Amino acid sequence: MFVSEKYKGKCPVSFEIFPPKGEFDIAGVRSLINDLKVLSPDFISVTFSAGGGGNSRKTIDIASIIKNEFGIDAVCHMTCINSDKEEVQSVVDSIKQNKIENVLALRGDIVEGKTPTDFLYAKELIPLIKENGLCAGAACYPEGHVDCYDVEKDIEYMKEKQDAGADFFLSQLFFDTPSYYKFLERCARHGINKPISAGIMPMRTKEQIMRFIFMCGASLPRGIINLLNKYENDAESLKAAGVEYASQQIVELMKNGAQGIHIYTMNRPEIAACNLRRIKDEGLR
Repeated sequence: MFVSEKYKGKCPVSFEIFPPKGEFDIAGVRSLINDLKVLSPDFISVTFSAGGGGNSRKTIDIASIIKNEFGIDAVCHMTCINSDKEEVQSVVDSIKQNKIENVLALRGDIVEGKTPTDFLYAKELIPLIKENGLCAGAACYPEGHVDCYDVEKDIEYMKEKQDAGADFFLSQLFFDTPSYYKFLERCARHGINKPISAGIMPMRTKEQIMRFIFMCGASLPRGIINLLNKYENDAESLKAAGVEYASQQIVELMKNGAQGIHIYTMNRPEIAACNLRRIKDEGLR
């Protein structure tokens, strides 16, 4: 099923996982997906490897297992800046051969030693995905892309993705919930009407948070800073507080009309399970 259909009349809850590093552990992957399946996600997305030059085969293989073995709709992440049209078409053909219907179009990071050829931006990949009969998703950035210093310009780029054919958006993680509401207001002003899932990542460690701040440019509200200071030397309490903070975010967003929730699981199904329990306890799912 096209993921775009999941948003009709409901707020889909989805998960994101990444291919394990090192040797491909197929048993470990199946165990992870099985643990996530019992949480009844509306779909699961599978990232491309960090750096933009990884092995797309792992992403496709995992997405295929999700879709064809576990019966869950899968979204394949796909980068384009380091590939020419023939390479990209080859990946798309493989995605179709594995009966995967959804692709998240991403620019990717330039790999040292490679020169961009046919694709400079994700918006240029989206038409090719659509021409191949697939559902195209795209990324969006509630606080602006780290490489773009003008949030209004960043929304214009998002609109260009929609105009290119994007069917839905998955947002970058954010901790400051009010900034997400402001983001949605800007989207509405620019005519963006495709569904947007809010990206939520439960905090586990201080190092994890600091890494993502520098990678993504996400801001830290006082609530997160207080938790980091309070539990700096208590890893288990910080992890529990981070999961609770994310759960509160999700509940607030869903109560205020969120179009979708996308949980960055970091391949930790037990954390996603805590978030889902909170949603159910609130009667939101």
